[in-house]
Amino acid sequence: MLPPPLPPLPALTRAEGDFVDAWLAAVDLLARAHPARGEHTYGALRAAQALVGRAVALRDALDLMHRRGESEVHAETLARALRTLDGERRARRVTVPGPAVR
Repeated sequence: MLPPPLPPLPALTRAEGDFVDAWLAAVDLLARAHPARGEHTYGALRAAQALVGRAVALRDALDLMHRRGESEVHAETLARALRTLDGERRARRVTVPGPAVR
C-alpha cells in the first residue's frame, strides 16, 4: 500500500524556494553536528564544514529576495512549504533531547 500523496507545495518564488531549501539543508547539517545526538567527531566535523556552504546559500537566497524587492517573509506560506518538506521532523533533530528515562 502506498502512502498518501503529499500536499502540493505552495507557490513560491525561486528565491523563496532556495531560502527554504538552504534553511532545511542547514538544519539537517546542524542535526548531524548536534553534540547531544552524535556518536563520532568525524561526522560532526564534516557536517560543520558543509554548514559553511549552506549558510552562504541561505544568505544568497535572502540577498536575492531583498534585491528583488521581496521585503517581507510570508511566514505562513513558507511554513506550509516547510511542513510539506518534513521540516518539523527535521527541525526537531536540532533540539536538545529530554533526559533519558531509566
